[in-house]
Amino acid sequence: MTIRRVRTVDGLAGPVGPFSQAVVANGFVYTSGQIPAGVDGTMPSDFEGQLEATLHNLRTLLEGVGSGIDHVVKVNGYLTDAADLEAYNRIYARWFGEHLPARTTVGVSLWGVALELECVALMKDETDD
Repeated sequence: MTIRRVRTVDGLAGPVGPFSQAVVANGFVYTSGQIPAGVDGTMPSDFEGQLEATLHNLRTLLEGVGSGIDHVVKVNGYLTDAADLEAYNRIYARWFGEHLPARTTVGVSLWGVALELECVALMKDETDD
C-alpha cells in the first residue's frame, strides 16, 4: 500500500501546523479542513464569499493531487452560524451539481472563519474524462 502525504499544492496557502493538507491512500483522497484563506492570507468577510473561497480551495487541492469535485464521496462541513444554512445549501448544490456526495454539517465555534470543509474523494483513473 502506498500512502502519499501532500503538504500543499500550487494555488493554496501552506498549512499553518504540522499536518498534510491531503493524504492519498488506496485510491482515496482524505483532505484536511479547508478554510477561505487565499494564498496571500486574505479572506472574504461575508459567509457566501467565504464559502466560495473554501470550495475553490477544496477544488484546487483535489485537482492538485489528481482528483476533483466530481469525485467527492463525503463532505464534513463545519458552520459557525445556523442562519447561514440556506446559503450553504444553495452554493453547495451549485458547486456539486448532480455529483452530490454524502454530507454531514455541524455547528461549531471556529477561529476567525465562518466555516471549514473537509472531504473524502476518489482518485481519478485513466477511464475518467
